[in-house]
Amino acid sequence: MVDKKASKAKKIGKVVIAPVRYPAKLVIPVAYFLNDQIKYLKKRKKDVEDSDPFKNVDRILDNAAPDADAEEQFGHAKSRAIVNNLERKIIQTRRALTRIKIGKYGICESCGEMIDTDRLMIYPEATLCVKCESKKEKSK
Repeated sequence: MVDKKASKAKKIGKVVIAPVRYPAKLVIPVAYFLNDQIKYLKKRKKDVEDSDPFKNVDRILDNAAPDADAEEQFGHAKSRAIVNNLERKIIQTRRALTRIKIGKYGICESCGEMIDTDRLMIYPEATLCVKCESKKEKSK
């Protein structure tokens, strides 16, 4: 977690250093993008759920061959995996929007340093800087 000292103003000698934040003119377009992304992800999730073979009520009455049943099982497993991935992305995107609202967007949750703008351009939902993310990956 972020050190409480990192998120508050620091006093070094007689100089007070305010916590670092990205300017609003940079963050507001990101918020619009993330809101659009949530809409897209929700629509995609609904489409995938609707295409799940287990949603078809006719399938229960159908005495299909075993290979058709296997195909339905595979289709269901595939759609569940995609839905789970989309749900994870929706959560990450909402989390990024929350961090924008509280003024902590672009600040690493682990070390409190600013996340590189190149990383945020590629992955706007990032909550860890590259250094902390690689530490996290190595510890797995």
